[in-house]
Amino acid sequence: MNAARAPRKRADARRNEQALLDAAARVFVRSGVDAPVRQVAAEAGVGMGTFYRHFPTRADLVVAVYRHQVEACAEAGPALLGQSPSPYGALCRWVDVFVDFLVTKHGLAAAMRSDSGGFESLHAYFLDRLVPVCADLLAAASAAGEVTRDVDAFAFMRAIGSLCIDARDPRYDARGMVALLLAGLRPASR
Repeated sequence: MNAARAPRKRADARRNEQALLDAAARVFVRSGVDAPVRQVAAEAGVGMGTFYRHFPTRADLVVAVYRHQVEACAEAGPALLGQSPSPYGALCRWVDVFVDFLVTKHGLAAAMRSDSGGFESLHAYFLDRLVPVCADLLAAASAAGEVTRDVDAFAFMRAIGSLCIDARDPRYDARGMVALLLAGLRPASR
């Protein structure tokens, strides 16, 4: 075996890891990143030993969920553009995926407060992966005449993020506010 190559995980280990990531994302949406790890393991249908083999610390789990969801969000952009009847429809559906991601990552900074370098690295990863996807969706919708031409992807994503800060407050409708932002992208002639 080549020492430079990382050993491949068994199929059941990959399934368990995927189940833990999916379960953690659901639990984080409901209860935040401080939810008990036992709750994540139970929702994934695995024992605590399996949980800790994959994620020795809470920060390891939070980072893995974050990266997993960034990748899912990045992959969703081109897929939605290819299957939606209009670029604006693809943009709206992608924004919905992005909002789900933002709600899941709520509390990440607090969970990683002891590792500011790690948090900065994750934020750079987030920007590197998602800003180009958003820019492509905005460009396609703009080329189709479905949104105004002067929308910057970074500023747009930041606006969505700002609207989602209090998404867990039952008195606040973050999705409704994001829908208003999306409607505001439409050209005046529509």
